[in-house]
Amino acid sequence: MASPHVTRRWWGLVLLCFAQFMVILDVTVVNVALPVIEEQLSLSRVALTWVVTAYTLCFGGLMMLGGRLADTIGRRRTFLIGLVVFTIASLGSGLAESGTLLIAARAAQGIGAAMLSPAALSIVTTTFHGPERNRALGVWAAIGGAGAAVGVLLGGVFAAGPGWEWVFFINVPIGVLVAALVPLTVGAGWPDERPGRVDVPGAVLVTAAAGLLIYGLVQAGDTGWDAAVTLLTLGAGLALLALFVLVERNTKAPLVRLAVLARRPVVAGNLVMLAASGLLLANFFLNSQYLQHVLRLDALRTGLIFLPVALVIGLGTHLGVRVIGRFGGRVAGTAGFALAAAGAVLLVQVQVEDNPLIHVLPGFAVSGLGLGAAFVTATTTAMAHVDHVDAGMASGLINTGHELGATLGIAFVSTIAATSLTGEGTAGYSSAFVAAAVVAALAALIVLWLVPPGRPPATDGPVFAH
Repeated sequence: MASPHVTRRWWGLVLLCFAQFMVILDVTVVNVALPVIEEQLSLSRVALTWVVTAYTLCFGGLMMLGGRLADTIGRRRTFLIGLVVFTIASLGSGLAESGTLLIAARAAQGIGAAMLSPAALSIVTTTFHGPERNRALGVWAAIGGAGAAVGVLLGGVFAAGPGWEWVFFINVPIGVLVAALVPLTVGAGWPDERPGRVDVPGAVLVTAAAGLLIYGLVQAGDTGWDAAVTLLTLGAGLALLALFVLVERNTKAPLVRLAVLARRPVVAGNLVMLAASGLLLANFFLNSQYLQHVLRLDALRTGLIFLPVALVIGLGTHLGVRVIGRFGGRVAGTAGFALAAAGAVLLVQVQVEDNPLIHVLPGFAVSGLGLGAAFVTATTTAMAHVDHVDAGMASGLINTGHELGATLGIAFVSTIAATSLTGEGTAGYSSAFVAAAVVAALAALIVLWLVPPGRPPATDGPVFAH
């Protein structure tokens, strides 16, 4: 029989995953409800874009700062502050009566998410050790994929039923429940050593850099990769990243210790996360557009088709955990991306008269199975080789990779599929799926070369001051 301490840890994981589920859910659930929001709030196209972008920018841009705050003021405290901000902002989003108020509330949601998400992941990786940690990270990875799929379903349900406001209201009772129970199941999360202060110049630079990169990628999807605004924002983001590296090299208490970034497992884990997130969100985007605009399915039926994909992603993470525990992340990641490539190949032959259950779901499910394994490979590889004092920073880094990958993936395939997205046949979709298959195959080769062989190391000792 499990001891009360062990049981409490697993209940804590459940609560943390609930919070992460809300955060990931809000990335996709709003997209489905956008047409209804546009009509009821009389939003312009620019304002409608910012309903999505405001959340993405603040979430991705502030993630590194949120991770370092977890290392500095405590993981549980940072998580709870972020959760409270996210919950209140969700209520404000649902109550918003104008586009301006909704965009402001969405930005606040992103700020809260940027604090709670890396703090939650650092709690998971420092609470569980060895095989237990692999299982915990498998659950965490499954939540990411499931949140994206269920978001599409719930967006359709709420838009067609009680109203778009419930896309946001649903977060409120969950947030209150998690905030009430987390102090009972999760320790304070003080690392043995803490940074003396937060590196403010570094935080400003990396936040601005990440924000510009994400905005540039969003613009690339809308206006093309060669548009002036795309090139200027991406160039400015890269320039600020270079300046950030210079600042961090000369700071006593850096936001990101460059020695950590230079470690092969950390680099490998973040590249795997970038590729896996990009491929998964590209799949959701392409298939959602195809089902709704070519096959003319409504949002609810589209969500129901995506629901089995969420289950398959969970199966993929479960199998990934078992493979990692026995053979290591290199095998799991390579196999995962190989499956993602095979799934994309199955999706290449899309036609206007397709039956989605025959010609869409199998390929998407095969990709989801592989990407589930890739997600757990990413988190396990990166986080298993980081000291507890840097757990929050590393969590912020890999979560930033998730957001950058998602934005990059959508921008990449939307550019390739541009002709079909404007209603001209299905050739653009086919080309985009071919590109996704090539990227997945390249990612498999990178994993084979970069991810360290063998099983990830176990860590020792308790980390929480209770």
